[in-house]
Amino acid sequence: MTGEGGGARSGLALVGWLGLCFAAAAMGSLFLPGEWYVHLKKPAWNPPGWIFGPVWSILYTLMACAAWMIWNRGGWAGQRPALALFLVQLLFNALWSPLFFGWHQPALAFVDILLLWVSLLGTLIIFLRIHRVAGLLFVPYLLWVSFAAVLNFTLWRLNG
Repeated sequence: MTGEGGGARSGLALVGWLGLCFAAAAMGSLFLPGEWYVHLKKPAWNPPGWIFGPVWSILYTLMACAAWMIWNRGGWAGQRPALALFLVQLLFNALWSPLFFGWHQPALAFVDILLLWVSLLGTLIIFLRIHRVAGLLFVPYLLWVSFAAVLNFTLWRLNG
């Protein structure tokens, strides 16, 4: 267990949470949009490609910091349900790029992003109950995934 505050163990834990979150990000970098995506019909409000890297970098950093704050309130032993739910949402997050860009399955990717959204909302709520700031750090992530879900659905419907 760890207490509130600093220390070498807490600093290493932050590095660990950052590493875990950016490992999920690395999964996405293995499955880039490519030619298939370029040729899809897209809505006028589809964001430019350059925006995704910076936005996701910020979001992965925020979620790692949030998980670290929760971990600092009792470690794995004290926060198992909250941290397990965090890992579930991170898994759904990591699966989206292979489903959408790798296997060209927007329908399956949409199911995945809905599961991500539900698990993300659950994580936000449980984090809020434990550490208000940690929960609030998930709000931009929830908003972005909400937008991404609508975009995923729209791309699926536009392209059959």
